[in-house]
Amino acid sequence: MRFTAIDVETANADMASICSIGVAAFEDGALASEWYSLIDPDDFFDPVNTSIHGISESDVQGAPTFRDIASDIDRFLGGQVVITHTHFDRVAMHQVAGRWSITALSCTWLDSARVARRTWAECARSGYGLANVCKMIGYTFEHHNALEDAKAAGHVILAAMQESGVDLNAMQRRVLQPIDPSSSGAASITRDGNPDGPFAGEVIVFTGALEIPRREAADLAASVGCTVANSVSKKTTMLVVGDMDVTKLAGHDKSSKHRKAEGLISTGQPLRIIRETDFKELVALG
Repeated sequence: MRFTAIDVETANADMASICSIGVAAFEDGALASEWYSLIDPDDFFDPVNTSIHGISESDVQGAPTFRDIASDIDRFLGGQVVITHTHFDRVAMHQVAGRWSITALSCTWLDSARVARRTWAECARSGYGLANVCKMIGYTFEHHNALEDAKAAGHVILAAMQESGVDLNAMQRRVLQPIDPSSSGAASITRDGNPDGPFAGEVIVFTGALEIPRREAADLAASVGCTVANSVSKKTTMLVVGDMDVTKLAGHDKSSKHRKAEGLISTGQPLRIIRETDFKELVALG
């Protein structure tokens, strides 16, 4: 498992005015390498920005421009999963490429703030700034130093993987989903099953963070004969749980649907709890 985290600081409000960049590569759950450079933005320094990161015009005299280090950046980040905390650094990288007429970086971007919001309930709506998340996970760093911030973003990803029990690929899918996918649009997700389908008579309910949209999952279930319901009841025969939620089977973070299904199973109801992956396979085979 490998990913690379970056952070940039800018000279002024123009996001293309990058004046420093930090790169931290992580491999097998640990920091593997790091790189930092001051950059001459060929632009003015706003005192407000300097007050944040401490870099002034005199500090970048003789430093390379972004064009000068573009090949290094591509070597570090090209083709990688690249972590930034919030969208700022990604947009800045896109803007600076345009400013210097350089081909935009080709990589897979992953926002560690979005990951944090979906991993820790206390960060879901607020408090997902880098400093606060790092305080929560016990990681100490020097904020607003590009290299330090890059390493911090990487450590947020490591902590989130440990907390959630999912890998980097699953995280990339999870950030595309609502923060609470189990409640998103639930009221409208009901379907009558195809009476000629191979699973006609099954009553299915979905819970947790699904990889595919809930509506799409409901349509698939109905196409093979399942009646899709919103809530678990004595009529339910199948509960489909998002793969990432299955990692919590031994914990205490199960949804209310999941807990109710387990209760019904304990009373003898013929109800099966399966993963989304297995549901897809059932549909494919049906």
